[in-house]
Amino acid sequence: MIVRFLLLLLLASGFTSVARADDLQPGYLEIRERETAAHQYKITWKAPIRPGLAARVVPVFPNDCKATEPVRSVDAAALLARWDIDCDTSLAGRSVRLSGMENTPADALLRYQSANGITQAARLTPASPSAVILQKADRWQVARTYFVTGVEHILMGYDHLLFVLCLVLLLNGAWRVAATVTAFTIAHSLTLVATTHELISVPGPPVEAAIALSIVFLAVEIVKRKPGELRLSERFPWVVAFLFGLLHGFGFAGALAEIGLPQGEVPMALLTFNLGVEAGQLVIVAVAMLVLWALRRVHALYAARVQLVSAYAIGGIAVMWLLQRVLPT
Repeated sequence: MIVRFLLLLLLASGFTSVARADDLQPGYLEIRERETAAHQYKITWKAPIRPGLAARVVPVFPNDCKATEPVRSVDAAALLARWDIDCDTSLAGRSVRLSGMENTPADALLRYQSANGITQAARLTPASPSAVILQKADRWQVARTYFVTGVEHILMGYDHLLFVLCLVLLLNGAWRVAATVTAFTIAHSLTLVATTHELISVPGPPVEAAIALSIVFLAVEIVKRKPGELRLSERFPWVVAFLFGLLHGFGFAGALAEIGLPQGEVPMALLTFNLGVEAGQLVIVAVAMLVLWALRRVHALYAARVQLVSAYAIGGIAVMWLLQRVLPT
């Protein structure tokens, strides 16, 4: 019964997220000041449909700001709206709010860029749905925002999450798993930094397909392992995790590019985003290992069956992602 439940849970998460496995789920509000006109701003509002942001939440600006008619488009996952506002005075020092957010379970990211390039990032939540536009980006605000974003991305980026789960299912020993996951983090951090500074550029679709393939590889390693015979990923887990981590870093970079980085605080944003990813990964590792430990306490056979069934489920989900990302739509 436990095995069947876990299998259904894994399959459900894969089917419901197959189309956009690496997307961030919070809303995204961008305010960009025009360079050619004082106190005029271009607004972009991306509201995911599933948490209810698209239907319930509306950005609200100060009363002296006049808005043009929004241009809207909708895809399978989000509402995208763009419009301009013209304010009597600068938004700096004033509040921007997401009306209706109190009634949703989701968060949103606010990104503000002034005409002279000063960028601010803030996190809006149901408990705190407004933010004051600052004259200068606050370092600790940037740190908090990007750390939480990093944690959220690893928990909601299902392909990265399943990769980490595969490492837990494959390896034995808490320190060995933690060290392998840390090697994965170091690798994708290097790729993320290189991509952010435009030292490397790789098209998104091939990267997404290769990330799915990396999960398939680990799932096959779990299924095919035998007692007394170490598979490649068991002999050199840090090397495998590091090499695949370089690949997954491109996926993180693509997600972070949607949010943007605050000018003048790029190192802090990258550092705290990666620390958030590492913290999220270690939480996943701890929970998964605790479940396996509990199953072994009940009966060792339960743990072995869960590992095998989970590997088949994860591999099946990853194969679906792979086919979706390589076959023409």
